[in-house]
Amino acid sequence: MTPPWLIPAFVLLIGYLLGSIPFGLLLTRFTGAGDLRKIGSGNIGATNVLRTGRKGLAAATLLLDLAKGAAAVLIGAALVDGGGPMAGAMAFIGHCYPLWLRFAGGKGVATMMGVVTALYWPAGIVFAVVWLAALFGTKWSSVGGMSAAVSAPVSMWCFGRIDLVPVALALALIVLWRHRENIARLAKGMEPKVGASKKSASGE
Repeated sequence: MTPPWLIPAFVLLIGYLLGSIPFGLLLTRFTGAGDLRKIGSGNIGATNVLRTGRKGLAAATLLLDLAKGAAAVLIGAALVDGGGPMAGAMAFIGHCYPLWLRFAGGKGVATMMGVVTALYWPAGIVFAVVWLAALFGTKWSSVGGMSAAVSAPVSMWCFGRIDLVPVALALALIVLWRHRENIARLAKGMEPKVGASKKSASGE
């Protein structure tokens, strides 16, 4: 007889492993764009990929990071009743803290969007709208990402999906924590805007 904890544990592991695939790092390395960890902020997300000058790679990174979050939710839901949220959360953790990169991963915004969209697509739409509005309105990638993350638990609450608020809130808090250096630079008026030449800009 299969132990009752085995499949849930497997779902958590699959979610983490899927989320920890560093698509930005792999794409830039395989296309000869260099080691992403030595470019700009050193972050493995799409914003930093954009600093290589390869817009197509940045877009691909964004979509793949989003897709792995959504895929984890769908796989988790298929394997265990109620497994979607926990698998999605683990994919997010895997992206932010991948074992193979010594736990130095991305800031989780794109992966969180994938998780939120797969859990409840109306909240995913709100996430995307807020992200784009804040990004283009302020020209700060960090503000766009943090605003979108905070919108997730709020929209879940407003839509009546109270069951999903705890996981959305937890992911939003981690996104804010991952952006703590950006927040400090914003407070000092030193946060670079998208398209700025400053190499110390933050990435997703």
